[in-house]
Amino acid sequence: MKKYFTLIVLVTTVFILSNCHTARKAMKEIPKLTFETNLKLVIAGNCTPCHIPAKGGNKKPFDNYENVKTNIDEMIRRIELAPAEKGFMPFKRAKLSDSTVAIFKQWRTDGLLEK
Repeated sequence: MKKYFTLIVLVTTVFILSNCHTARKAMKEIPKLTFETNLKLVIAGNCTPCHIPAKGGNKKPFDNYENVKTNIDEMIRRIELAPAEKGFMPFKRAKLSDSTVAIFKQWRTDGLLEK
């Protein structure tokens, strides 16, 4: 009987602590992605030189916040295409990893923050 009581107390304690308000608050404080901190480097590494004018690119420039913000849906659509599909990006390169594509999607979900 004493073992059951101890087990019930232990389970109850774990349940209460797992629903602690401060634990929930800490989980919610994940920093949001921003263009300057997260996306700019990904774009520079994967869209150069075509979409970076300073590198000689002559396509739509994605080196600034406004252009990327305006075109994010189309960018995501194109980087999710299969390499054989028309419009696939990055042109003449390997398909971006799922984790890289997730950065673009998460930035959009986080509210398209600049800084």
